Amino acid sequence: MSSLKARMAEIIQEQPEDATYEEIMRELAFERMVERGLADSRTGRVISNEEMGRRIRTWQK
Repeated sequence: MSSLKARMAEIIQEQPEDATYEEIMRELAFERMVERGLADSRTGRVISNEEMGRRIRTWQK
């Protein structure tokens, strides 16, 4: 089994027995978002807090 499939199976197994399909999918999506963020950080694809604040302010107009 590939490491990706193994990690997905692990996340699914960690969910409670009564977890819904939507809850499991949310956990899998969250894991993917975290991994993408960490990969971006490792490769230097980041912006400063100030830049993020500026971008958010433009959305609020």
